[in-house]
Amino acid sequence: MTNSVRTIAAVLSAGLLLAACSPSSPAEGDSVTIRIGATSVPHAEILEYIRGDLAAEGVLLQIEEFGDFALLNPALADGSLDANYFQHIPFLNAFVTNTGREITYVVRVHIEPIGLYSQDLNYLSQVSQGMTIAIPDDPTNGARSLLLLESLGLLELVDTGDNLATIFDIAANPLDLQIQEIQAAMLPHTFGDTDLSIINTNFALQAGLNPATDAIARENPDSPYANVLAVRPENADDEAIQILARWLTSDKVREFILEQYGGNVVPAF
Repeated sequence: MTNSVRTIAAVLSAGLLLAACSPSSPAEGDSVTIRIGATSVPHAEILEYIRGDLAAEGVLLQIEEFGDFALLNPALADGSLDANYFQHIPFLNAFVTNTGREITYVVRVHIEPIGLYSQDLNYLSQVSQGMTIAIPDDPTNGARSLLLLESLGLLELVDTGDNLATIFDIAANPLDLQIQEIQAAMLPHTFGDTDLSIINTNFALQAGLNPATDAIARENPDSPYANVLAVRPENADDEAIQILARWLTSDKVREFILEQYGGNVVPAF
């Protein structure tokens, strides 16, 4: 092989490698695939709803559903995914801070107000001395749950200045409530084992719970915990990613969220 042939082959190989590692811009008559990870409800459902609209613009969605949301950011950071859609902003920020891996978000899409659930209680006023409350065991959703309990008057927290309070930051617990930390995805399946559970809306919906009617208390819908479309910084301006972002914040998706989820999921745009 001549030197010139080797050079051409190396350039072609590098081009193919780059094309395989990230989405780009759909050329005339061609298509680009975005590999996007998501949890099933509502994220994958929303993506499926606009799959055809993106295909019409040359962007093919390869939607990969994850049962364990803890795997989604590492898969995005290492290039196994081009984007993910499952997490709120504090969760993303915590991942970046704790791992040093660089991911960012393109658009805010929706908010899922968390709820307080019980198999035995119907009203917040029934919460009594020594009851057990299960909350998610990850730092951001655990802190979010403690903030909900504080807003309901059940606890008082030390002001940590970062919305990342832990059970060690409980300043007052007048009912001596027993807080148990459990993996978030397991909470819908274990909430009968405790008096109360705080469950993320996506996991509640997957388990057949209706947050609007089954929760005895819910987070205020103006919560800062908006779920976002996350990418690696170098891909944030890719045309295909921007097309996806535009559809995720379209009137079509707004109407779908409002009609499909009946207030359990709220548009954040």
